[in-house]
Amino acid sequence: MIRSILFDLDGTLYDFTSSHAVAMNRLASYAASTLGLSRERFDALQREAFQRQKARVGGTAAIHNRLIRCQLMLEAAGKPIAHAPEMADLYWSTLLSRIRPLPDAIDALARLRFMGLTVGIGSNMTADWQYAKLKRLSLMAYVDFIVTSEEAGVEKPAAGFFQLCAEKAGHAPGECAFVGDNLEGDALGALDAGMAAFWLCRSPEPADAPDGITRIQSLSELPALIESR
Repeated sequence: MIRSILFDLDGTLYDFTSSHAVAMNRLASYAASTLGLSRERFDALQREAFQRQKARVGGTAAIHNRLIRCQLMLEAAGKPIAHAPEMADLYWSTLLSRIRPLPDAIDALARLRFMGLTVGIGSNMTADWQYAKLKRLSLMAYVDFIVTSEEAGVEKPAAGFFQLCAEKAGHAPGECAFVGDNLEGDALGALDAGMAAFWLCRSPEPADAPDGITRIQSLSELPALIESR
């Protein structure tokens, strides 16, 4: 029996891709008007900064730190690092202003809690911004606990991340379900940890899920699927 269900946040409960694109466009405009960087140069510097950041911090939540990434970009471009905090703030303020819960998110979370399940968030990110997103999305009232890779010390799909999820849920992994849009990080990671794994793939195109993973196209499918188990 499933007693607790966890959700990835970015891309699962709201559309991260479009919001991120708008935020990056704002950063690129800032870089052009303030730093004299073309969009092509800006994009290249961002990619290079991410690779350096990834090499230095490894599989930890610091890989998502926008302030560090902006700092690395400015250092490589030979621009004053005093711009880094302003750029990081611009990214996050823009993203937060754009995000909205996906149409099926609130109803699914409310129905699952009504069924008696505890609801958690399991996300590869720092805690501060995930709390800010949940508040902006008006989802905090539906969430009982949160696990971030910052707290876990490892990123999904590491086993330690899902172990902490089960620990916070207060149930054995076999009594927990995990829902996310990333097949490897969310679904396969949860499956390997002994949880029921749901892969949210909203594409209308056919897509086969690996054995042991249930593919869903909408979060509205979850209550009936959980009840059947």
